[in-house]
Amino acid sequence: MRYIDLFAGAGGFSEGFKRAGFDPIAHVEVDTAACFTLKTRLAYYYLTENNQTDRYVQYLKGEINRKQLYSSIPSHILNSVINLSIGDENNSKIFDAINTLKGDNSIDIIVGGPPCQAYSLIGRAQNKNDKGSDPRNYLYIQYGRFLNKYNPKMFIFENVMGLLSAGEGKYFKNIKRYFRRIGYIVKPFYVNANQFGVLQNRKRVIIIGWRKSFDFLVDSLANGNNFNFKVSSIFEDLPKIHAGEGADKSGTYASKSNDYLQFAKIRNGINVLTQHISRPHIEQDKEIYKITVEKWELHHERLTYNDLPERLKSHNNRKSFLDRFKVVADDLLSAQTVVAHIAKDGHYYIHPDMKQNRSISIREAARLQSFPDDYYFEGVKEGENRTSAFRQIGNAVPPLMIESIAKKLMKYLKK
Repeated sequence: MRYIDLFAGAGGFSEGFKRAGFDPIAHVEVDTAACFTLKTRLAYYYLTENNQTDRYVQYLKGEINRKQLYSSIPSHILNSVINLSIGDENNSKIFDAINTLKGDNSIDIIVGGPPCQAYSLIGRAQNKNDKGSDPRNYLYIQYGRFLNKYNPKMFIFENVMGLLSAGEGKYFKNIKRYFRRIGYIVKPFYVNANQFGVLQNRKRVIIIGWRKSFDFLVDSLANGNNFNFKVSSIFEDLPKIHAGEGADKSGTYASKSNDYLQFAKIRNGINVLTQHISRPHIEQDKEIYKITVEKWELHHERLTYNDLPERLKSHNNRKSFLDRFKVVADDLLSAQTVVAHIAKDGHYYIHPDMKQNRSISIREAARLQSFPDDYYFEGVKEGENRTSAFRQIGNAVPPLMIESIAKKLMKYLKK
């Protein structure tokens, strides 16, 4: 079962589909750093499937560089990552590249979806005068170009809940009308990542489209399991670090794995810890972090900005975004949603251990999104990846959730 991943990002969709048994033909992504992340992940799979995992471990230990890692991988695999923006100016080039990669084989499913910020409720609140001019609102039309070209049986993408209500519902009506015109029935499914074992309260809509001639009858994508893992599971085996500390490569775990890390395939046999790096913080922020954690520990209450002493308030806005400082509470069954803003600061993702007094590390954020520990997030320049990694993680789709959904879709595609 072959797929193309559009707007691929760091590869959350692709990781889920690959683990469900699908075969990637191409990944299309405009962000150069994310493209390196995709190539590194493809290198992992190629080496693992060819009994050369030690070569990948060398990379995680910092014993070889990225260029040396890629030199071990056939060029057609690396070339399956297409670093171009999807649009009329580039689509013909992308089609040519995909056609070379797929040969005479058909494409069974197209995965991945357009950037979602244009549909977010927050974004719309900040752009009340926007009459629909944001070009991201119409990227579904570009998506349709690929459906017309490759005629897959199905397609799937994730988006924010606001997609369905944007423009008083007209955008989604237009989406359904457009896809029906090109031969696909479209259905939205409401999901929360924590329904799939992801330790995150992440409410999203999954859009699935299928050819009109295709028999697809699913009422729910969730598997119905009751998960009782706590957020503490992602912190237990990691070494304690302070703000500005941590190792990019060749790190070691503080303890053995636990049930959740095994269940979620986060620790899967490669015992090299990477990217457990925390960003540095100024003293004022660290003082606020302590107050935020203490309020949760003592009263199980979230801090609001107006609770802070006046000397610690640096924002003039005292009426909105009052929860801008928030602890990732480790005694809950799910954490707050990880979003791309984590690349700008860590205030919304404060580590629950007051002694460490920091925001969460790259690796901890990746774990909240259910990425395995051997998933390495690249920068454009090797070794310069902290901000880029946080952005990629915040924009990603949780692989554990997608793997479960992909397994359901596989059953229909094999009929």
